[in-house]
Amino acid sequence: MKTRTLGLLALCLATAGAVQAQSPDATRALNLLNSLMRPAAPAALQAAPAAGRATDMLQLLQQSLDQIDEPREIEIGRQLAAVLLGSKPLHADMKVQRYLNQLGRWISLQSARPQLPWSFAVLDDAGYNAFAAPGGYVFVTRGLLERVGSEAELAGILAHEIIHVTGRHHLKAMQAKARAGLLTQAVGSQLNNNLGGAVSAQLLALGRNLYASGLDQGDEFDADRNGVALAARAGFDPYGLVTALQQLRTATPDDPLFALSLSTHPPAQQRLDQLTQAMGDRLAALGGKPPVPLAQRLSR
Repeated sequence: MKTRTLGLLALCLATAGAVQAQSPDATRALNLLNSLMRPAAPAALQAAPAAGRATDMLQLLQQSLDQIDEPREIEIGRQLAAVLLGSKPLHADMKVQRYLNQLGRWISLQSARPQLPWSFAVLDDAGYNAFAAPGGYVFVTRGLLERVGSEAELAGILAHEIIHVTGRHHLKAMQAKARAGLLTQAVGSQLNNNLGGAVSAQLLALGRNLYASGLDQGDEFDADRNGVALAARAGFDPYGLVTALQQLRTATPDDPLFALSLSTHPPAQQRLDQLTQAMGDRLAALGGKPPVPLAQRLSR
């Protein structure tokens, strides 16, 4: 992998309404991120009131995906990042955070949308999982880092999440849920008709529902297929993701460390079968590099 000097972390702050709806721990995490970098929100979004932005997002989610431009996509992602930061704190090891950000940013530069403000961070959670949000926000858990056997495995997982972002898979899922009636006036009534708080809470509820239920199986298979190719373009062994899926195949649904990952993704064997069918002998042609143990990379 080519080494590049990148920023410490590139996560942006959530909107004021989303932050208010988060726990004190989430607010502290967002404040930490703010101290590490300048916010990257487009000027037009920074100037608009938080409630107005959130209302606009809800209206767009119930219409056509083509109407959500990149600045709005990044804004939605910022609010969903607040959902993830509200559930788990950031891992305290800044060396690990720097490493993940460098690795993720390098892979994202090989993607179809290198211009996004890509941001990568580790959540302090023992479970095995990875998450993404629109606009270029990618999170992995401490438990995942502790269980991957090589840098190629981690690169394959990050590439999978990057494809979710470039394919706008989360936006599609949010639109489907919004049109199905998840956004209700009940949330507003619980907040004493506070419009700004209501729309922020609705977006947060939509995000929590999305991460609890997972994406469409077709989008997961697409992220696997294209993630393998993306990892290879970035210089990593494409079998990294395959190895990670083989580990998932041995996990059981009653294992709390793997329960969420297994419940929000298709069965690992089915994903492996889909990869074999899609790639065939081409998968072998992409390989050829020995795996680098993650501990070895972090010790440098």
